[in-house]
Amino acid sequence: MTTTTVAPAEAPTPAAPPATRPVPERIRIGGLGPDLVLHVGVALSGAISLAWLLYERMLPTSGTIGFWIFAYALFLILLVAASSTTLDRLGVIDRLVGALVATAGLVMVSALVGIVVFTFVHGKDALAHTNFFKDTMAYSGPDAALDQGGIYAAMVGTLEQVAISVVVSVPLGLATAVYLSEVRGRLARVVRVVVQAMTAVPTIVAGLFIYSLVILQLGHGRSGLAAALALSVSMVPVVITTAEVVLRLVPNGLREASLALGTTQWQTVWRVVLPTARPGLVTAVLLGVARIIGETSPVLLVAGSTNELNYDPRHGPQLSLPLFVFNGLRTPIDVAITRAFGAGVVLLALVVLFFALARIIGGRTPGRLSRRQQRRLARRLGAPT
Repeated sequence: MTTTTVAPAEAPTPAAPPATRPVPERIRIGGLGPDLVLHVGVALSGAISLAWLLYERMLPTSGTIGFWIFAYALFLILLVAASSTTLDRLGVIDRLVGALVATAGLVMVSALVGIVVFTFVHGKDALAHTNFFKDTMAYSGPDAALDQGGIYAAMVGTLEQVAISVVVSVPLGLATAVYLSEVRGRLARVVRVVVQAMTAVPTIVAGLFIYSLVILQLGHGRSGLAAALALSVSMVPVVITTAEVVLRLVPNGLREASLALGTTQWQTVWRVVLPTARPGLVTAVLLGVARIIGETSPVLLVAGSTNELNYDPRHGPQLSLPLFVFNGLRTPIDVAITRAFGAGVVLLALVVLFFALARIIGGRTPGRLSRRQQRRLARRLGAPT
């Protein structure tokens, strides 16, 4: 009897691990890395040096504007060349586009800062006198010294006209926004188209409309009230557009929960939707005020011009800050031009104030409570029953 021995099977050789792709480097969005600072510095210094050498010395060209345009073109070329040493093609394109976008933002900010600084520098002499804010030009000529006369009548007229415009525009604008957002009737599309068209209407057309209706047809005469009505025509579409967007941001779950409790649609709008969107609605009103507070053309047509202080906007011409600036810049007298720039600084301050308030108040999302409301709610919940 023979026995057969079986050789042990060889262990299978382990398979080679699959090839893995290298993990691509994560792209950083924003921030200033050392390579970015180095590339921008090299490109900027090289561009200015080459622009001075080529534009001012070798080429038959000159001029400040042309020099900086030529230097900026060289800067982009050198930035691409410097970035290509450490980045791939997509990285170079991303850096080039980032440089273009950053330049556009820098130009816009520089323009705004330049306007503010230019206006302040030319009007600071008038702002240094307290009578500029307390007196009127009723007994002072355009060539009077800066320690005589002021913009008090113009400030009173501006505040009264804006207040009347708010009283007229806010109820009409909010009611229309509620109709477009909540009711959505058959005329909603037509009303929305009309509102969008009114947004693009020049303010001079609004002034002509009030001039033909109030002054020519009704024979009321030029007054602050007519100017306020003309400003309302420009303010209403701004309030409607912004308020409609804010109302649409209110969650539908709040509406459905209110309707599920048995309330009517009007009660839901009045007690749920409007209180929830209150910060945004206030922002809409403030943006509308900032839109009209510096308008000149409608006021010039229907308000008339006077240096007298007029507290009654219903009767007689009434001065305003934009009209004061316009009248001052028309004269070739340096003192009057300085007063006009001083009034322009006050007008810019008012516009910045309203935009800042709109930014602060409108920063909260619909339904979010302010700190004061949160403290009040905490005290109410913590109070003993």
